[in-house]
Amino acid sequence: QVQLVESGGGSVQAGGSLRLSCAASGRTFSSYAMGWFRQPPGKAREFVAAITISWSGVNIGYADSVKGRFTISRDDAKNTVYLQMNSLKPEDTAVYYCAADRRAITILSAYWGQGTQVTVSS
Repeated sequence: QVQLVESGGGSVQAGGSLRLSCAASGRTFSSYAMGWFRQPPGKAREFVAAITISWSGVNIGYADSVKGRFTISRDDAKNTVYLQMNSLKPEDTAVYYCAADRRAITILSAYWGQGTQVTVSS
Protein backbone atom coordinates (compact mmCIF):
# COMPACT_ATOMS: atom_id res chain seq x y z
CA GLN A 1 0.00 0.00 0.00
CA VAL A 2 1.23 3.49 -0.88
CA GLN A 3 -0.06 6.74 0.55
CA LEU A 4 0.61 10.00 -1.25
CA VAL A 5 0.43 13.52 0.18
CA GLU A 6 0.81 16.54 -2.09
CA SER A 7 1.87 20.02 -1.02
CA GLY A 8 3.06 23.26 -2.56
CA GLY A 9 -0.04 24.44 -4.33
CA GLY A 10 -1.25 28.02 -4.14
CA SER A 11 -2.07 31.15 -6.08
CA VAL A 12 0.37 32.85 -8.41
CA GLN A 13 0.29 35.39 -11.20
CA ALA A 14 0.88 34.40 -14.80
CA GLY A 15 4.57 33.97 -15.49
CA GLY A 16 5.28 32.87 -11.94
CA SER A 17 6.52 29.58 -10.56
CA LEU A 18 5.47 26.95 -8.05
CA ARG A 19 6.98 23.67 -6.94
CA LEU A 20 4.71 20.83 -5.97
CA SER A 21 5.87 18.00 -3.76
CA CYS A 22 4.41 14.55 -3.26
CA ALA A 23 5.58 12.56 -0.26
CA ALA A 24 5.01 8.82 -0.45
CA SER A 25 4.86 6.23 2.27
CA GLY A 26 6.33 2.77 1.85
CA ARG A 27 9.75 1.20 1.68
CA THR A 28 9.75 0.39 -2.04
CA PHE A 29 9.22 3.90 -3.40
CA SER A 30 12.04 3.56 -5.90
CA SER A 31 10.26 0.68 -7.62
CA TYR A 32 7.19 2.78 -8.41
CA ALA A 33 6.49 4.92 -11.42
CA MET A 34 5.44 8.37 -10.23
CA GLY A 35 3.56 11.11 -11.95
CA TRP A 36 1.27 14.10 -11.92
CA PHE A 37 -2.19 14.66 -13.32
CA ARG A 38 -4.37 17.73 -13.12
CA GLN A 39 -8.07 18.48 -13.29
CA PRO A 40 -9.04 21.97 -14.50
CA PRO A 41 -12.42 23.35 -13.37
CA GLY A 42 -15.24 21.58 -15.17
CA LYS A 43 -12.90 19.34 -17.15
CA ALA A 44 -11.59 15.79 -17.00
CA ARG A 45 -8.40 14.79 -15.24
CA GLU A 46 -5.42 14.97 -17.61
CA PHE A 47 -1.86 13.73 -17.68
CA VAL A 48 0.90 16.21 -16.86
CA ALA A 49 4.18 14.35 -16.32
CA ALA A 50 5.63 11.00 -15.25
CA ILE A 51 8.98 9.63 -14.17
CA THR A 52 10.09 6.03 -13.95
CA ILE A 53 13.36 4.32 -13.18
CA SER A 54 14.19 1.10 -15.00
CA TRP A 55 17.23 -0.95 -15.89
CA SER A 56 17.77 1.39 -18.83
CA GLY A 57 17.77 4.52 -16.73
CA VAL A 58 15.37 7.34 -15.93
CA ASN A 59 12.40 7.78 -18.25
CA ILE A 60 10.45 11.04 -18.22
CA GLY A 61 7.42 12.13 -20.16
CA TYR A 62 5.40 15.34 -20.36
CA ALA A 63 2.14 16.49 -21.80
CA ASP A 64 2.69 18.75 -24.81
CA SER A 65 0.99 21.61 -22.98
CA VAL A 66 3.69 21.73 -20.27
CA LYS A 67 6.84 20.74 -22.16
CA GLY A 68 9.62 23.26 -21.63
CA ARG A 69 7.85 24.82 -18.63
CA PHE A 70 7.41 21.98 -16.12
CA THR A 71 10.07 19.64 -14.75
CA ILE A 72 9.40 16.43 -12.88
CA SER A 73 12.01 14.92 -10.59
CA ARG A 74 12.23 12.43 -7.76
CA ASP A 75 14.34 11.93 -4.67
CA ASP A 76 14.10 8.28 -3.71
CA ALA A 77 16.03 8.88 -0.48
CA LYS A 78 13.19 11.18 0.61
CA ASN A 79 10.36 9.18 -1.00
CA THR A 80 9.32 12.37 -2.75
CA VAL A 81 8.49 13.40 -6.30
CA TYR A 82 8.47 17.03 -7.37
CA LEU A 83 6.89 19.10 -10.11
CA GLN A 84 8.64 22.38 -10.80
CA MET A 85 6.25 24.64 -12.70
CA ASN A 86 7.64 27.73 -14.40
CA SER A 87 6.11 30.31 -16.74
CA LEU A 88 2.68 29.45 -15.39
CA LYS A 89 -0.37 30.35 -17.44
CA PRO A 90 -4.01 30.84 -16.40
CA GLU A 91 -4.84 27.61 -18.23
CA ASP A 92 -2.59 25.74 -15.78
CA THR A 93 -5.20 26.43 -13.09
CA ALA A 94 -6.32 23.04 -11.77
CA VAL A 95 -6.23 20.61 -8.90
CA TYR A 96 -2.96 18.71 -9.25
CA TYR A 97 -2.83 15.06 -8.24
CA CYS A 98 0.15 12.85 -7.58
CA ALA A 99 -0.06 9.25 -8.81
CA ALA A 100 1.95 6.09 -8.27
CA ASP A 101 1.92 2.69 -9.85
CA ARG A 102 4.24 -0.28 -10.14
CA ARG A 103 3.81 -0.06 -13.90
CA ALA A 104 2.92 2.97 -15.98
CA ILE A 105 1.32 6.22 -14.90
CA THR A 106 -2.13 6.43 -16.44
CA ILE A 107 -5.59 7.54 -15.40
CA LEU A 108 -5.96 4.02 -14.00
CA SER A 109 -2.89 4.24 -11.76
CA ALA A 110 -3.23 2.41 -8.49
CA TYR A 111 -2.50 5.15 -5.96
CA TRP A 112 -3.52 8.82 -5.81
CA GLY A 113 -3.01 11.74 -3.50
CA GLN A 114 -5.79 14.02 -2.34
CA GLY A 115 -4.82 16.84 -4.70
CA THR A 116 -3.49 20.36 -4.29
CA GLN A 117 -5.01 23.48 -5.85
CA VAL A 118 -2.98 25.64 -8.23
CA THR A 119 -4.53 28.93 -9.31
CA VAL A 120 -2.85 31.15 -11.89
CA SER A 121 -4.27 34.63 -12.39
CA SER A 122 -3.75 36.80 -15.45
